[in-house]
Amino acid sequence: MKVYLLGAGPGDPELLTLKAKRILETADVVVWDYLANDALLDHCREDAEFVYVGKKGGDHTLPQDQINQLLVDKAQEGKVVARLKGGDPYVFGRGAEEAEELIEAGCDFEVVPGVTSAVAGPAYAGIPLTHRDYASSVSFITGHEKPGKEESAHNWDSLAKGTSTLVFFMGMKNLPIIANNLVQHGMAPDTPVALVHWGTTCRQRTLVADLATVAAEAERFGFGPPSLIVVGHVVKLRPKLKRFERKPLLGKGIVVTRAREQASSLLAMLQEHGACCNQFPTIQITPMDSYEPLEKAILALAQYDWLIFTSVNGVKYFWKQLLEIGLDTRILGGIKVAAIGPATADALRDRGVMPDFVPPKYVAESVVAGLLELGVKGAKVLLPRAKEAREVLPEELRKAGAEVDIIPVYETLPAGEDADKVVAAMDKGEIHCVTFGSSSTVDNFFSVVQPEVIKRNQPGIKLACIGPITAKTLAGYGFSADIQPEDFTIPALVDALVAEFGSTGE
Repeated sequence: MKVYLLGAGPGDPELLTLKAKRILETADVVVWDYLANDALLDHCREDAEFVYVGKKGGDHTLPQDQINQLLVDKAQEGKVVARLKGGDPYVFGRGAEEAEELIEAGCDFEVVPGVTSAVAGPAYAGIPLTHRDYASSVSFITGHEKPGKEESAHNWDSLAKGTSTLVFFMGMKNLPIIANNLVQHGMAPDTPVALVHWGTTCRQRTLVADLATVAAEAERFGFGPPSLIVVGHVVKLRPKLKRFERKPLLGKGIVVTRAREQASSLLAMLQEHGACCNQFPTIQITPMDSYEPLEKAILALAQYDWLIFTSVNGVKYFWKQLLEIGLDTRILGGIKVAAIGPATADALRDRGVMPDFVPPKYVAESVVAGLLELGVKGAKVLLPRAKEAREVLPEELRKAGAEVDIIPVYETLPAGEDADKVVAAMDKGEIHCVTFGSSSTVDNFFSVVQPEVIKRNQPGIKLACIGPITAKTLAGYGFSADIQPEDFTIPALVDALVAEFGSTGE
């Protein structure tokens, strides 16, 4: 039906255009490249067909002619096809070749430009491509010309003697040749050069040298593809303008084991600090088969003195049922509401309920002590929570003289897909920390990842826990928590990770 040639941007998934996002959300087929961030696939329909055609260092999953035919075939099947290409489709992306094939086959197509890595990578590295004091023009050049050409299309004399900033794509294998050609044709050997590796991503690194030394320095520090080569005096601005590479967790691989529904806030905070997040949910949140007990409890709310929520999910599923039976927040009139933890409190405030009590510490003893001061003794308490949960809080409340009714509103089930992928990343040294937010995440993690995997990679992998109960569960597997914030919250965990791993990228 139609093929969209989408620019995926340079690597940072937030640099995707709004138009490309809208097309991904509706496409029947998604065909994506090696340099297109996998996170972009989260925008796609779950029932979409996904085809990976990445090309890495000459290793082609699918040759270009077969990619062209694939796009034609899918379009002729009446599908809406999103062809997701790294950077911009028409900037060394072979998008024009694919467009020509589609035209020849009579297929409709549209190009959606993307942010090219040639601009974004240097910008994240603190290198503007133009500046009134250094360069008034910029040239984008391929460092890997079409095989079989008898002579180079580059006018090396013009490139070397001009005042443009030069940006070479796909040139790392030919870096010594590129540097030598520029010097031989008149460019000063001390001209600054920057190599920007995996620009705009959590893996970004930048090397600054000069034309005379850059090839040797690249080999010394292990710089290879995908890297941009930026040549010109604008590179001198990097010490003043670089910011991205000062993110304290840049390049640190951190495993997030929270349920996918709960992980968004932690992922966002870690990514803002530059971390390479490996989302590996070890639990999944599912609704109950029947909400009849909860419905009865809601209709009888007037008999309760306290309503205590221990999690955001408890709030979510309680409110979902409340609305389904045609009621709203007004039914809580006259009932005191407690929230265990700031995120739970925020979930209540989002629904127009100001909690009467949020304990300073999120353990049962602190909760009960605070509720006793507010008169929980002799009170009737409703506790909507997970089906399987620790009994400490209700037991302590009952000891304090409260009458407690527990209503399951959701279940936590084991998860752990792609365990092999996480184990492989650990063995490659790509993982620096595993985070645990509850005892169930610990138990479920070690049900799919053997403790030996952690042991053989220590001390390179740190283990971080929220709360002493989680740390105690971890100890049962033979490990102590390397990182355990004093406050049992997500922001405190992130602060502790920054304190442990943080650097300024200097």
